[in-house]
Amino acid sequence: MLKRNYKESISKESLDVLLVDRKNEFRELASVILIPQTKEGWEKYVLQFCMHIDDAFKIWTGNEVTNDHNADHQTMILLRMIARDQSTMTNVAHLLHIAYTLAQEFKEIYKRLGS
Repeated sequence: MLKRNYKESISKESLDVLLVDRKNEFRELASVILIPQTKEGWEKYVLQFCMHIDDAFKIWTGNEVTNDHNADHQTMILLRMIARDQSTMTNVAHLLHIAYTLAQEFKEIYKRLGS
């Protein structure tokens, strides 16, 4: 499900728990980043995007040093995806906050279910 060191069974259960309270946020992000909600498992793609935003934030703040020469380019692509058709910086910041928060909540749920 996720391309990190997450166990798929715990990831699926964590996503299901997160969707109970955060389905609207997932839908909002899916519509912004053009993920069709009619596609089976669209929530996984939104979660993957959120996890990438979380990684990008670490790079932007200097909390993670990476040797990947494409990291800056990749983070700018994420920003362009989320900023598309937004009229104000406030809207962009709101969407980034949603994505970051969903990633943080997923990681916390995963940690609790995994222990």
